[in-house]
Amino acid sequence: MSETHNIAKTYDPQQVEDRLYNEWLDKGYFKAEADPEKEPFTIVIPPPNVTGQLHMGHALDETLQDILIRWRRMQGYSTLWLPGTDHAGIATQIKVEEALRKEENLTRYDLGREKFLERVWDWKHRYGDRITNQLKKLGSSCDWSRERFTMDEGCSEAVKEVFVNLYHKGLIYQGNRIINWCPSCITALSDAEVEYEEKAGHFWYIKYNVKDSEEFLTIATTRPETMLGDTAVAIHPEDERYKHLIGKTLILPLVNREIPVIADEYVDKEFGTGAVKITPAHDPNDFEIGLRHRLPQIKVMNDDATINEYGGKYEGMERYEARRAIVEDLKGVGLLLNIEDHSHNVGQCYRCGTTVEPITSKQWFVKMKPLAEAAVDVVRNETIKFVPERFSKIYMNWMENVHDWCISRQLWWGHRIPAFYCEACGEVIVSKEKCTACDKCGGTVKQDEDVLDTWFSSALWPFSTLGWPENTEDLEYFYPTSVLVTGYDIIFFWVARMIFSGMEHMDKEPFKHVFIHGIVRDSQGRKMSKSLGNGIDPLEVIEQYGADALRFTLATGNSPGNDMRFYLERVESSRNFANKIWNASRFVLMNLDIRENKLPALSKLTLEDKWIVSRYNTLVKEVTDNLEKFELGIAVQKLYDFIWDEFCDWYIELVKPRLYDQESNSRLQAQYVLTYVLSNTLKLLHPFMPFITEEIWQHLPHEGPSIVISPWPEYCEEYSFADEEKQMGIIMETIKNIRNIRAEINVAPSRKAKLYIITGNRETFEQGTAFFEKLAGASEVIVKSQKDDIPDDVVSTIVEGAEVFIPLDDLVDREKEIERLGKEKQNLEKELQRVNGKLNNAGFMAKAPESVVEAEKQKAVKYADMLAKVEERLDSLAGSGA
Repeated sequence: MSETHNIAKTYDPQQVEDRLYNEWLDKGYFKAEADPEKEPFTIVIPPPNVTGQLHMGHALDETLQDILIRWRRMQGYSTLWLPGTDHAGIATQIKVEEALRKEENLTRYDLGREKFLERVWDWKHRYGDRITNQLKKLGSSCDWSRERFTMDEGCSEAVKEVFVNLYHKGLIYQGNRIINWCPSCITALSDAEVEYEEKAGHFWYIKYNVKDSEEFLTIATTRPETMLGDTAVAIHPEDERYKHLIGKTLILPLVNREIPVIADEYVDKEFGTGAVKITPAHDPNDFEIGLRHRLPQIKVMNDDATINEYGGKYEGMERYEARRAIVEDLKGVGLLLNIEDHSHNVGQCYRCGTTVEPITSKQWFVKMKPLAEAAVDVVRNETIKFVPERFSKIYMNWMENVHDWCISRQLWWGHRIPAFYCEACGEVIVSKEKCTACDKCGGTVKQDEDVLDTWFSSALWPFSTLGWPENTEDLEYFYPTSVLVTGYDIIFFWVARMIFSGMEHMDKEPFKHVFIHGIVRDSQGRKMSKSLGNGIDPLEVIEQYGADALRFTLATGNSPGNDMRFYLERVESSRNFANKIWNASRFVLMNLDIRENKLPALSKLTLEDKWIVSRYNTLVKEVTDNLEKFELGIAVQKLYDFIWDEFCDWYIELVKPRLYDQESNSRLQAQYVLTYVLSNTLKLLHPFMPFITEEIWQHLPHEGPSIVISPWPEYCEEYSFADEEKQMGIIMETIKNIRNIRAEINVAPSRKAKLYIITGNRETFEQGTAFFEKLAGASEVIVKSQKDDIPDDVVSTIVEGAEVFIPLDDLVDREKEIERLGKEKQNLEKELQRVNGKLNNAGFMAKAPESVVEAEKQKAVKYADMLAKVEERLDSLAGSGA
C-alpha cells in the first residue's frame, strides 16, 4: 500500500509516464500466455514501416488498439497485442538510395545487390527501433517479447511456403500482361497502389487516313505519345457510320505503319468519335481487345518512360516531351483536327505521386477469382463483421470485381521471388529451398531478380507472426485474432488480402471484426502532409501535454469510419481534464483516514451517496456497452461527463461538510464512497488514460499490484437507486436555477438569502436543505405546501414538483442596485449611439472593409440586447419597490 499523503501537488506527465511504463514492462504485465482457463483476445498491430516515424495516423491507430487491449486485459481475457514492423520495400529502398546519393554520390548499382542489401539491413538496425520506442512513449501495451518483422526468419519462411503452395496450385503464374508501372520508382504496382486524381488535360483529335482512299477516321486521345504503338482502330460492329470500313487498312500518322480497322462491342458508339485507337501494350482495355483480335503488342516506352527504338525519331525523348513533339508534327502535316479541354482521372504512384504508365510486362501474378470466393462468403455471412457495416459493401464490391494481383516488384529490398531459371534448358523451378542446379538437366540456375510486393508478406501477418507454417501453441490458441483496427485507406491493400490469405492457408478467417477508423486531418479539414507542412508530430504533443492528453483527444474525437480534425486546443482541454482529475483525487486523498477500499452497507448510505453510486453504476454499463460496440468516442465522453460534472463538481461539493465535520457519524461513509467511486471510475478511464489513472490508483486504498491487471468494474443491479437519482436530480436542478438567478442580478457569493419552497414533495426538498444552504447561498430554507406568508417582492423559479421563491431584498440592496444599473444603462446608450453613428455614416459604410462593418453591426445588436435587459431589470426594481 502506498502512502496517500505524498501525492504531488500538480501532475507532471514527464515525471510519471516513463517511470510507470518501465515498471509495467519490468513486471511483465503486457506478456501474453496461452491459458486454457481464459478466453483469448488478440490484436496484431498493423505493422508500421520499419524506418518510419510515428505520425498522427499511427497515434490514432495505436491508441484505439491499446484501449481495446487494456479493457479486455482487465476483463480477464488472455490478451495478446502482437507488435512488429514492415520492411516497406519501395519506401525503405528509396530512403537508403537517397542517403547513398547525398552522402556518397553512389547508386545501388555502384554497390551491387549484396552490398546494397547490407546497407539496407544496417539502416534497419540503426533506425528500426525508433518507431517501436515511439509507440512505447504513447503507452502501447504490446507484448514486446513477441515483436516481429516482415523479413525475419519466420515470416520469410511463411512467405516462401505460401508462394510455392499457390504456384503448385496454379494460383501464382508468370505472364506478359498489362500492369501499372511507376517510371520514377522503376517498378510494377498493383491496382491498389495506384491513386487516382482528377486532372485537367486535353482530347487531341487526330486524322487516320484510310489506305488508297479519300476517307479517314477521326480518333480522340488523351495520350498522343502512345499512338506510336497503335496496332488497330476499333469501331462498334453496329455503328452505321463506319460499318463499311471494317477490315479496311489505315495508315498510322507519322509512323506510316499499316493497321487494320476491327469491330469490337467494347467500343461505345456515343463516346468521342466512336472510333478508338488500340494500343495493346499501353492500355488495359486495349490489351484485352488485342488478345481477342490477336493484335501485336508494340511497347514504345522504356522503364523510365522515355521513348524506345519503336518510337522512330522520338526515341530517347521523355514521354511528355515526345507528346509535345508529336502534337507539333501532326499539326505540321495537317493531321491534327482539333484540341479540346478535358478533365479525367489520372493514376499516380501511391509512394511518389508520379503519373503511372500502363504497360505490358512479364510479371508474377496471383490468380484472384478462386481466392476471392471464400473471402467474399466470410464477409457476406458475417463471420467477419466490418465496423461500421457500410465498409463491408466497399470491400464486397472490390472483391467481386477483383483483378489478378501483380506481385513482382523490380526492387532489391524485399522477399526475393523463390523462382529459379535454368540457363541451359530454360526450366523454371519454384522452390522453398535455395536451388543450385536444374532438376531437369543439371545446368546452372539463376534466381529471379525481382522481389515480392510488400503487401504479400503483410497479407500473412495474422498467422505468420504466430508461428505458421508450424502448428504452434500460439497459433492454435490466439488465431483467429479478435479484431483488426485499421484505416479505411488500406482496405484493399491489406484487409482484403489478409482475409483471402487466412481463408486459403488457415481455412479460417484471420479476425472476427474489422474496426475501421478515419484519417486524422488538420484543423481546416486537410489531410496532413509534408507538402502542406501541416503535420503535427505526436511526440512533440506528448512532450508538451503528456501521452494521456493526446490519447484522450484522439479517443474523444473518434467515431468509427469517420475522419477527425485535430486541434491543439482540444489537447489543452484534455490536459485540463487530467488536471481536474488530479486535483479532485488529491482533495480526496487529503481527507482520507481509511486504509481499505469498500462500499459501506447500503442502509448507511445517504441520499447523495446513493445518487453517486447509482450514477457510477450506470456509467459502468454505458462505458462497457459502448466499448463492446466499438463506440470508443461515446464511451470516453460518458466518462468525461461523469468525472467532471457529477463526481468533481457535484458529489465532492455535496460531501465536503461531512468530511470537514470531525463529529459527523457519516464522515467515514463519505470517505468510503469517495474512494470506491473514484478508484473504480479510474479503472474505467484507465484504457484511455493509462498513466494518470495508475499514478492516482496507487495512492488510493486498493487491492492488487497495478490498475493494469485489476478487474474491470461490473454493473450491479443492487447499486441502482432510481428513486434517489430522481430526488437528487430535482435538488441539483433547484440549486442550478437559484445560482442562475443570483448570477443574473449580480448577487455576491457571500450574500445569503431565504428560500421558500412550495411543493407537495416535502421529503425530497427537506433532504436538500443542507445542500441549498451550502451550494445555493440559502440563509434559511422553508419547505411548505401552501403559498401563504411569502413576501410580495420575490424572484422565483420552477422545478419539477415545486416553486422556489427568494425575497428580493435578501438578494440586493435596492437603491445601490438601481444606481449601478443606471450607470450601466448610460454607458450602453453611449456605446449604442457611437456604433449607430458609424453605421449611419455613408462614408464609413462605403470605405470600411465588409468584415469591419459586420463587426459593428454585431456590436449594435449586442448592445441593444444588453440595454433591453438592463431597462427590464430597472423596471422590475422600480415596480417591486412601489
